[in-house]
Amino acid sequence: QVQLVESGGGLVQPGGSLRLSCVASVSAFSINTISWYRQAPGKQRDMVAAITVSGSTNYADSVKGRFTISRDNAKNTVYLEMNSLKPEDTAVYYCKAIITYVAYWGQGTQVTVSS
Repeated sequence: QVQLVESGGGLVQPGGSLRLSCVASVSAFSINTISWYRQAPGKQRDMVAAITVSGSTNYADSVKGRFTISRDNAKNTVYLEMNSLKPEDTAVYYCKAIITYVAYWGQGTQVTVSS
């Protein structure tokens, strides 16, 4: 059973920064693409950023230039560095991994941007 564990969420003021981590229970080399999604109350879950095993990245337009996704395959960990945070970034952030066409999700970590 693949497990993904997110951490790093919290309360931050507008303009602040947070770094989220997602640790996988399997070798990161077995995971082609790892993504971060977020879901605000009453809204659908949307992709924020994704990274392939080779390091190619993709971002939602709303976070380009502010968020950076990276992965440390030796630690089976993916990070989401979030800068210049805005109130509209408030959501539960989830990590998603696709392994042999099966999607696995973490339990989520809450990010709240508020003064």
